Amino acid sequence: MKKYHATFNMILSVFITLFIIFSCSGPVRTVKRVQVDEAIDLSGHWNDTDARLTAQAMVKDVLSRPWLRNFIREHNRQPVVIVGDIRNRSSEHIETDMFIKDIERELLNSGKVKFVASDKERQAVRNERMDQQSFANPETAKQLANELGADFMLQGEITSVTDSFEGKRVVKYQVNLELIDIEKNTKVWIGQKEIKKFIQQKKYTW
Repeated sequence: MKKYHATFNMILSVFITLFIIFSCSGPVRTVKRVQVDEAIDLSGHWNDTDARLTAQAMVKDVLSRPWLRNFIREHNRQPVVIVGDIRNRSSEHIETDMFIKDIERELLNSGKVKFVASDKERQAVRNERMDQQSFANPETAKQLANELGADFMLQGEITSVTDSFEGKRVVKYQVNLELIDIEKNTKVWIGQKEIKKFIQQKKYTW
């Protein structure tokens, strides 16, 4: 009888030890590959899907407005566009560089406008062009002061409004963009895109 109890206690100790080990271990992590354009919203914050869909919608809108037809009719060529600053005035951290690249890609791929590099990108190219004046074969060195000047600049801001109560939160993002005639300093287009999200979280407060 004592031998039976000793064996039982030993087995019970083993089970308790295993239970403690597995209880204290961290969560199991799984990784699954998904399509890059699949919408996955974990936190409810602004994400890559919001940036991509907003860029597509706003570029589609700006290229459908009268300013483009009017410019082509007056100058008999495509307008040259540059994307300026898009400021983040929301309540959270937003990578505006990613959003700007989405807009640049949509504009360039539309084939309806010509597109010039940003100020930072232009500076790097200018440095290379200056180096070519001294070190490149004169037949292949690119000329100075021969850049294509932009006709219009696209700029704007991202704002947000948050309302929360008892584990529920509503966030509305508003993106405002403006297209400005660089020479005349006039606005030829103003666009707005809104995204609204409802997030619910049980047992925890925000």
